[in-house]
Amino acid sequence: VVSCYDVITYPIYLLVQKPWIRLKESSRPKARPLDPRSPYSAWTRVSAQSPTEGHFIEECRTVDELFSRASPTEGHFIEECRTVDELFSRAVQQFGDKQCFGSRDVLSEELEKQKDGKEFRKLLLSDYHFHSYRQIDKRVDAVCRGFLALGVRPRNNVVIFAETRLEWMLSAQALFRLGATVVTLYATLGDDAVVHGINETEVTIVVTNYDLLAKLSRVHNRLPHVRTVVWMEGARRPDALTAFPASVRLEAFSAVEALGERSPDLRGEKARAEDTAVLMYTSGSTGIPKAVQITHKNILHAIRAFFTIAHALSPQDVYLGYLPLAHVLELAAELFFFSVGMTVGFGTPLTLTDKSTGIKKPHFPLRCENSGWQKGIREQVDSSGRFSRAFFDFTIEYKKFWTQKGFKTPIIDFLVCRKISALLGGRVRLLAVGSAPLAPETHEFIRTCLNVSLLQGYGLTETTASATLMELNDLSVGRVGPPLEGVQLKLVDWPEGNYRVQDKPHPRGEIVLGGDSITNGYYKNAELTRESYRLEDGVQWFYTGDIGEILEDGSVRIIDRKKDLVKLQFGEYISLGKVEAELKSCPFVDNICCYGNSFHSYLIALIVPNEKQIRLLAQKLDKNALSFRELCADAEVARHVFAAVDAFGRKSRLLKNEMPSKIRLCAEEWLPDSGLVTAALKLRRKNIQDFYQQDINLLYKNLSFR
Repeated sequence: VVSCYDVITYPIYLLVQKPWIRLKESSRPKARPLDPRSPYSAWTRVSAQSPTEGHFIEECRTVDELFSRASPTEGHFIEECRTVDELFSRAVQQFGDKQCFGSRDVLSEELEKQKDGKEFRKLLLSDYHFHSYRQIDKRVDAVCRGFLALGVRPRNNVVIFAETRLEWMLSAQALFRLGATVVTLYATLGDDAVVHGINETEVTIVVTNYDLLAKLSRVHNRLPHVRTVVWMEGARRPDALTAFPASVRLEAFSAVEALGERSPDLRGEKARAEDTAVLMYTSGSTGIPKAVQITHKNILHAIRAFFTIAHALSPQDVYLGYLPLAHVLELAAELFFFSVGMTVGFGTPLTLTDKSTGIKKPHFPLRCENSGWQKGIREQVDSSGRFSRAFFDFTIEYKKFWTQKGFKTPIIDFLVCRKISALLGGRVRLLAVGSAPLAPETHEFIRTCLNVSLLQGYGLTETTASATLMELNDLSVGRVGPPLEGVQLKLVDWPEGNYRVQDKPHPRGEIVLGGDSITNGYYKNAELTRESYRLEDGVQWFYTGDIGEILEDGSVRIIDRKKDLVKLQFGEYISLGKVEAELKSCPFVDNICCYGNSFHSYLIALIVPNEKQIRLLAQKLDKNALSFRELCADAEVARHVFAAVDAFGRKSRLLKNEMPSKIRLCAEEWLPDSGLVTAALKLRRKNIQDFYQQDINLLYKNLSFR
């Protein structure tokens, strides 16, 4: 039946869809070296509107000439802006009465006790209510004057220690307006990291969530500079308010806003492009978080770089923001969406598929976790029965086949993909991924199932989130795209890892990024700044520590990480990050940390197993009576999980010596509060090693199975 359908419809689809055009657009050159004669030359983006032949780069003699000719922001008001506040003010003028922000109020909350004894906080939320650009501007002005009344002055540091919500952005915009510096701290940081960030920046005012007051009150005696705490309200008045001493002034956010409304004569000082707009603390994967100094100029150049995809967006689009605003990608993304007049709605990963009205149907949610979405869709399909699973697998493979040939599959999109897309509201058309490299299989699976454009990008806090981004018409997977506009990218040799720029068939090496979005370095850490930042020929460069490969069309593929490399007994180097990225897609694996010892010839793996899969396995093994912790310690369960992980790894791109030879199942959750992962959920290898050192020793003493 399918073959007959293909034979009949092929000529029609060929004439209507013109797949050769789609394939040509996907494979066209996307970047080129500034000096084609040198393999060490920096690469820059080639405009999608211009073919390589006859490109205006041939007429350019300097990098400035190239970027001025290639700018996708020509004619946009961003070209006249020098600070973040100027950008927002111009957006208000341009889009005045259009919806700017959408948010939901917390009506009530309750604690739900789980079977394992843990408590889960459930919130009852209102429907979304929206605020226009003009209304937000008025509130920002009031909050700005409120901060001035509290004693904040231009170039003062103010910490925002809160989860993503409307008041976070109102606070940040208000501080930008008065010329102060925003210090960001992840809401999931541990006590020591919070104390470090607040004390290092010597802030006197902290803005926080009502539910983080308890954490702040626990450490207030270690914060000698803090004089005022502004708290964003919730459904109840927090008990922790009584835990602060009388010397600390406590103000509700609404009270600060009202104070500003009563102080119309207070005015801040206009910031300069070179002023530090944000001191952004990293999540601290290798130890104590460090603060990156991001100027207004850096942010404006990063936003200009994102205009690469602006032609695909419109003021009618809606963006769902649920990453922490303390993360550089979320902050830069929301500021970019202001500049094109889009609506930003605030949510969380836990309410992403909520059935509430309003913004429950986003156009453009950002970031999908590397394997979580694929597993979630798989679980939904597997629970639908054998026939549904077989039909789903067949149609998805069928769609993949024709997509790679440049065709679209409207019937499958209607019958199958539409139902899956409905889980996210039914209107999602564009997804962007900016976390760890997305496994090619996951990339293709999500793009196919949801029938969306899935763009993988690459950036760091130190580059203000801008480095590379795939193009909308790119059909490839496993890549992070070419350099963004205004970004220079080059590779340098890393002999220890056997990566060299003159490798064949493609150059490989450490990724080094240059341009005006590269930040000024680390706050109060000149030594670390000298290690990673260099000024060469008038260009600021950042040495990322990531290993990349530049492909034929100028796209970049992330292939390794210098810090994740381990040398085993016989001298071979293994990339722990590569192994973990592959095995994390295994249905049995929720999280994984591989470990290698130079005195041994093999890897071991610490695995946080998927509880649902472990429960299903327990049924097959007649071990239903055991708790999850007991199942993780059970040797028979571990043998089955090891076999499944081993088989999965061998089917993927892993070599024999990259496969873990022994595993340990960990019943503990790896959460930021435990210190085993960062606020951005990156592994903290040293902490994990210290926590499980006894288990690691036992595995290497052969007191467990292979």
